[in-house]
Amino acid sequence: MTEEAQRVIDAMNAVEAMTDPEQRAKAIGEVMADQAERGKRWREMRRQVVLEMRAQQPPVSYRKIADALGIGLATVQDIERGYTGSGKDRPRAKRQ
Repeated sequence: MTEEAQRVIDAMNAVEAMTDPEQRAKAIGEVMADQAERGKRWREMRRQVVLEMRAQQPPVSYRKIADALGIGLATVQDIERGYTGSGKDRPRAKRQ
């Protein structure tokens, strides 16, 4: 895990460990509100990396991208296709 990611996780753990339930709930709400907007930006930032890797000549394979970014192969494919929903709602491939 990257050092930056670990610091964020540690901060979230600190929020969960707050002893005052009202202050904890308030902090949780603040973080969740920020994350809702930030998540959109972060998904797009990650998508740009995937697209740039795929645009290289020769294109970086899905498997190598998945390994480099620490995500699943199917996730890389979904990101490239622009799909952001849950697996149960994933559009089915058209059969020939």
